[in-house]
Amino acid sequence: MVDDNELERLRDLAVPAPDGEAKARAFAAAMRAFDMDENNSTATQGTAAGLRLTERAQKLWREIMQRKLIATPAITALVALPIAGYAAFEMLKEQPPVIGGNGKITETVADKPVAQKPAVEQPAINEPLAAAPAKEKKTDADSERRVEDEAQVAPASPPKPATEVDSLAKQEMAPEAMPAPPAAPAESGQLASGGRANTQAPLAAMQSAQAPAGAVADSRLMAQPAPMPAEQLQPQEENRDRIETFKTNPVHETTQDPVSTFSIDVDTASYSFVRRSLKEGTLPDPDTVRVEEMINYFPYDWKGPDSAATPFNSTVTVMPTPWNERTKLMHVAIKGFDVKPAEQPKANLVFLIDVSGSMDEPDKLPLLKSAFRLLVSKLKADDTVSIVTYAGNAGTVLMPTKAAEREKILSAIDNLAPGGSTAGEAGIKEAYKLAQHSFVKDGINRVMLATDGDFNVGQTDDDDLKQLIERERKTGVFLSVFGFGRGNLNDQMMQTIAQNGNGTAAYIDTLAEAEKVLVEDASSTLFTIAKDVKIQVEFNPATVSEYRLVGYETRALKREDFNNDRVDAGDIGSGHSVTAVYEITPKGSGAEQVDPLRYGQAKVDNGGVANADEYAFVKIRYKLPNENISKLITTPVTAANEVSSFDEAGSDQRFSVAVAAFGQKLRDEDQTANFGYDRILEIANAARGADPFGYRAEFLSLVRLASSLGTNK
Repeated sequence: MVDDNELERLRDLAVPAPDGEAKARAFAAAMRAFDMDENNSTATQGTAAGLRLTERAQKLWREIMQRKLIATPAITALVALPIAGYAAFEMLKEQPPVIGGNGKITETVADKPVAQKPAVEQPAINEPLAAAPAKEKKTDADSERRVEDEAQVAPASPPKPATEVDSLAKQEMAPEAMPAPPAAPAESGQLASGGRANTQAPLAAMQSAQAPAGAVADSRLMAQPAPMPAEQLQPQEENRDRIETFKTNPVHETTQDPVSTFSIDVDTASYSFVRRSLKEGTLPDPDTVRVEEMINYFPYDWKGPDSAATPFNSTVTVMPTPWNERTKLMHVAIKGFDVKPAEQPKANLVFLIDVSGSMDEPDKLPLLKSAFRLLVSKLKADDTVSIVTYAGNAGTVLMPTKAAEREKILSAIDNLAPGGSTAGEAGIKEAYKLAQHSFVKDGINRVMLATDGDFNVGQTDDDDLKQLIERERKTGVFLSVFGFGRGNLNDQMMQTIAQNGNGTAAYIDTLAEAEKVLVEDASSTLFTIAKDVKIQVEFNPATVSEYRLVGYETRALKREDFNNDRVDAGDIGSGHSVTAVYEITPKGSGAEQVDPLRYGQAKVDNGGVANADEYAFVKIRYKLPNENISKLITTPVTAANEVSSFDEAGSDQRFSVAVAAFGQKLRDEDQTANFGYDRILEIANAARGADPFGYRAEFLSLVRLASSLGTNK
């Protein structure tokens, strides 16, 4: 413990005078240290090239302050302010404004008025490690370099508050950083004085290029936020697909409406469209799901006719409904006569190819060219091929050429290139002109239109196109349509012109699908064995109280159209299979959805008339390819056509029913609302049978995809 008196005594002692000798020794030591520092090399790490303009200003400022030429603070401020402004101007030249994702110059902090913004203290960042707190002592040299760096990167104006800066950065920052782009070519502000290359400019340019839109650049060395991915910066392309909307077939009461009439449909575009949607991870639009096209996509081993005199044979089977135990399915299957290759007539084909600018995508023109190369390899030597393209205007790329000159045809296909708008009307007219020029009597004369969608030049109305194609159809030249790509697909137009051109509509999304349509199914695609095929079913009210047709909504006909040979309908190609499924409600089953009339209903007693035990009477009307008078085939449906359990039906019947259930499920129809994807998968897997091309195996994978994307009820 120190006594207070002792402290007071020490306080009153006189301070000893300084020792002159000690003072001289200290001064001499200081001078020696100064001389040694003057002899040290002043070269810093890196290049010793000439100083940049900003560095010259900083050096001049240091020399001014070291030599103490200016002593008055006011004069110091007058000198410092212009230098600081000049340094800020040079830094802004070195780091140009950031370009946002929309191609506009994004405003930086320096561009905004600072008079209205409160200034806050914000530490400068001069190295990547600057974010970590400094815990170790620094030498005087390190401190001096840090001060110099801070002076170099000091902002020209007070920065925004941290909260506003953070909010701007968060709005533009992407979740993942993209790789840094290559350094841009040297521009203004990237060369030091004297013409020497600025070694720090590429780094600054790279950091500037990496900065997201709207990000604030406080210094040339500030760490920049990661940019947004390119797919997020670009606006999403508008989906201009045109799909025909339609309502699902209703339930009909047999006593009020016992007759169902429709045109057959052998198109397969809907199945391919559904497949692509599912594989892209989305459930298809219900209007793209045409159940009959999904069923008829698959080849079936129905019993065909014995000779070409009868172009097709029908098989009718009645079986229990797997999704409703109180109803039954009436399964109508048609198999066309399979023309042998040696008996196939000569083909006169015109490839009408869309080469407009919208076709410049991998799944459009490049896929189209590969697809038609496959078709050319399938043709016989004496078949004829012509090629017409359209884009803004139509042009003939290849005059009628025998398939024997295969290399010439393939070369014309390979040289196709996209560009221009879509002058579809002019292209169709030119294609029909070439088809007539090389017309083959009693042969196959067909225009094969390949496009991604709309005809935006010329006759763009579907009805006008329909009339044009109907006129040409009467001359014996048919038309088929093949769709490619997504986003511009005019499915409605494809259906209209294919139906009225006595042709088929297919959607080609992969090369495997091109091989199926143009190689494996070439006979059914090209060689028509019957045209204007219509089906009419009359149900017996004594045995069937209600019915509904699964699919064929866009192919419905009036009852009187069945006997009118002037009404156009679908065609059947060589070996083609066509399937139609009715769900019927047996009389007295209790599954009726329509209430009986209170004041009576139509009389259904036959009074001893024959055929009272029949379920229905199926009539099929058709024309031979070169005839205009239709022929009629009839089939009564009785208990002899019925199987007692669903498993007793043939594998093809059961598989087609699984496809029908899947299509209805995708359309979210009431009848299959409680029928799960697992049951569809179970039926299809058990009935897969022979599957040489793997189509049915692929169907199973699509059911699994739909189950994972939707609700497996």
